Amino acid sequence: MKKNGLVLVHTGEGKGKTTAAIGLAVRAWGNGFRILILQFIKGSWKYGELAALKALAETDGRIEIRPSGIGFTRKATAEEMTTHRKKAQAALQEAASEMTSGQWDMIVLDEINYALKFGLLEEQEVLELLSQKPTDLHLVLTGRDALPAVIDRADLVTEMRLIKHPFQKGIRAQKGIEF
Repeated sequence: MKKNGLVLVHTGEGKGKTTAAIGLAVRAWGNGFRILILQFIKGSWKYGELAALKALAETDGRIEIRPSGIGFTRKATAEEMTTHRKKAQAALQEAASEMTSGQWDMIVLDEINYALKFGLLEEQEVLELLSQKPTDLHLVLTGRDALPAVIDRADLVTEMRLIKHPFQKGIRAQKGIEF
C-alpha cells in the first residue's frame, strides 16, 4: 500500500485534542511507525503522557515526546511572553529540521494552534512549515482555534465540541484525565 503522508488537525473548544493525537501516535507506534511529539506550550508540568510515552520509547526508541514550552500563557508578563515566543520559535525550527531528517513517519505538533492564537508564531511561518512537509510524513497539529489557512491545508480536520465539562461545576483538573 502506498503511504500518503497526511496533515491532520485536532481543534475545537472541547477536551481531547492532545489525547486524540497521542492515541493516534500510539496506534502508529503499534504499526511500526517512528513518531516525534513536539509540545509547543507544555513544559515544566509533569503530564501523564510523558511517563507513558517514555515507557514506550524505552522499548525500542521509535517514539519520543519533547515538551518545548514553558507552560500557560494566560497570565504571562511581557518578559514571559518574550520567552514563550523564543521557545515557540525554537520548537518551530526543530519541527522543520526533524520533518526533513527522514527519521520520523509521524510528527505531532501539539498545541501549535495555541502558539499561533497567542502570537507566539506567525501564520506564514506555519504555512511555510506545512509546505515543506515530505510527501510520506504524517503531520498532526493540535490546539483550539485552528486558523482557516491551516484548515485549508489539512487533509483531515476534527473539531472537538464542548458539551459539558466538570470545570463548569467548579471541579478542578483531575490527574489522569486532564494531565
